[in-house]
Amino acid sequence: MITNQRLASGAARMDSAMRERGLWPDADSPWVRDAMTALPRHAFAPDTLWSWNGHEWVSADRATDPERWADLVYPGPDDSTVIQVTDGLATSSLSCVAVVADMLDSLILEPEHSVLELGTGAGWNAALLAHRAGPGGQVVSMETDPVLAEAAARRLKAHGCDVEVRCGDGSLGAPERGPYDRVIATYAVDTLPWPWIQATRPAGRIVYPWGRMGHFALTVADDGQSATGWLQGLALFMPDRHTPQASPVPATLRASGHGAVTDAELLADLATGHLLFALRVSHPHILITVEQHNGQPRAELRDQTGRTVRAELTTNAQVQISDSGKDLWADLRSGYQLWREHGRPEQWDFGMTVTPHAQTVWVRSPDNGPYTSPPHRPGSESDQ
Repeated sequence: MITNQRLASGAARMDSAMRERGLWPDADSPWVRDAMTALPRHAFAPDTLWSWNGHEWVSADRATDPERWADLVYPGPDDSTVIQVTDGLATSSLSCVAVVADMLDSLILEPEHSVLELGTGAGWNAALLAHRAGPGGQVVSMETDPVLAEAAARRLKAHGCDVEVRCGDGSLGAPERGPYDRVIATYAVDTLPWPWIQATRPAGRIVYPWGRMGHFALTVADDGQSATGWLQGLALFMPDRHTPQASPVPATLRASGHGAVTDAELLADLATGHLLFALRVSHPHILITVEQHNGQPRAELRDQTGRTVRAELTTNAQVQISDSGKDLWADLRSGYQLWREHGRPEQWDFGMTVTPHAQTVWVRSPDNGPYTSPPHRPGSESDQ
């Protein structure tokens, strides 16, 4: 009884927080909120959930700690619920409600659509898709983990959701059941798998997290040989388990170096999502964390080798940079320079085009070419 009351209270609190912040897509996709009401999040949460205590992942069992379990099911709109920990790492989760709603809105899903989902997880997102597609639609969901796949299939069946759950490598898709009107992934990839485009009808839509930082919505061209679209939102995502780490940025992608850049300006702009996303495009090998300390931004930079740089403002408004791996800060200054040369684009100015041979992130228009090339200027050497 306590759990049911706490779950009801948590669901109401979540709905209120989403409404107050304007996060429900009621104007374009009112079905999202209706589906989450009909198929509540807690109905798809497994009996064991996990939380981070600052040192390790700690389990919460529904039977022995029902109140804590219920609180983990309904955190804030921006918080996910970890449902699986493997070798000390979180490997699956119920995504945060705000992101689920935003991605479903971006999908522009209609009744009777056929949908391919990559990453079944607990099965909640697949249930929401099936609710919208209806009896005339089709939902196929791929999950690489057999334990998760089996459990999700049971939950979906128990709640009357018509979803075909398949266990396998999501990067390969399920082409034999396509083509699909819509494709959606619940985990991040650095490179969009071409089979996802091949499995989508011309003019079909693909929504997926890219680089663990934001999600794109791409539309497949009429000839099926490319897909193009825009960044839709920012959030952290769990990566594809088969995706290798990003490679260091080639030196040829660094900016030309025109114009003065101060470290204080860089640090201040790092506090915005716009520059952070641009740096994810130009320098994907650098993991950047920014926080406020005594009212001032403080940044930490890390790369795959473990090099770390910390940067913060001193009392005399100078930026103090730690000695370890200072070349990372030099790379960051290069990325900042590039962002300024492109006119300080906002995150929503970024788009992507994928073909069988290339994946290009551009800013403002596909015709501008890759973002990592400084913008073309009339009268430059290329005009001579």
